[in-house]
Amino acid sequence: MPDVNIGRLRGGLCVYWTGPDGKRVRRKLEARTRKEAESEAIEVYRAATFSSRPQNPTIAQIWEAYREDLEGKPTAETMKWTGKAILPHFGHLRPDNVVKKTCIEYEALRRAAGKSQGTVHTELGHLRSALKFACDTRMIETAPKIWRPAKPLTDKRILSAGEARALINGAIEPHIRLALILLLGTAGRVGAILDLTWDRVDFDRGTINLRLEDSQTRKGRAVVPMNPSTRAALDVAYRAALSEHVVEYAGGQIKSIRKGFQGAVTRSKIGHVRIHDLRHTAAVTMLASGVPLEKVSQVLGHSNTAITFSTYGRYLPEHMTDAVNVLDFMNLKAHR
Repeated sequence: MPDVNIGRLRGGLCVYWTGPDGKRVRRKLEARTRKEAESEAIEVYRAATFSSRPQNPTIAQIWEAYREDLEGKPTAETMKWTGKAILPHFGHLRPDNVVKKTCIEYEALRRAAGKSQGTVHTELGHLRSALKFACDTRMIETAPKIWRPAKPLTDKRILSAGEARALINGAIEPHIRLALILLLGTAGRVGAILDLTWDRVDFDRGTINLRLEDSQTRKGRAVVPMNPSTRAALDVAYRAALSEHVVEYAGGQIKSIRKGFQGAVTRSKIGHVRIHDLRHTAAVTMLASGVPLEKVSQVLGHSNTAITFSTYGRYLPEHMTDAVNVLDFMNLKAHR
């Protein structure tokens, strides 16, 4: 979305942005606090620019409007590439022309091109999000239901404590070692770890704030305490820091640790493992150690415990032991 800002107007708050003609546009807000103003500002902006959007739009026009609304967020860049697959098939259609048959035909084409079921599920999910946006912003009256193939269960690799230590010890570059310690010690996503700056590391309180105040990502992030190993690694890194970013190389921010990570995996000799498996490892390790689901959910930055349970519950069949013990009919005492 274009640069939408919140300011003061006649004793209250307002939202302002630069219009297509280069002039500043301001609209007064009902909100009395900045936090309330942030959500209201988006709606006011969308309503004010609605008239400039095409009526009875095609999927291609909706897609572009949604990408413009997401401007500055990682999802906008992702949808740029997803659009290369979606738009040749759906772009010329109007929303009411999109039916289950259209989506099934799309899946067949993508699978014939060698794409996985998970990829098709994600691509059609982006189409669904774009149409929901169009409905929310009144570009269309109703959003059609988007059929998607079932989301495949991912084959998560959960590392043992020994494998996790071997992986960290396999990192010969200091910044890769620090990143691995943070990934395992905070259960954070790799993007959150690489975004982390020193102003969000509080040694006095012993906390690490993985959140971004400008809400550039929709993925949940948390404020987590430091464990002893994480604190020790951060203390060493802080004294040698050359930039504001915690994970740095030659005084600059790191964009990717994929190459260094793969090197550590090779040297550790623990077999195939993906970066995101470290988050899975942290989550399952907490749950297996008896940490309450609510706390694990908070560390992971999930919006509710249902997400945590649906993702990781299958790794903990022991939580059902007391339930199935009730079904031990051979040992149940007969009631008279």
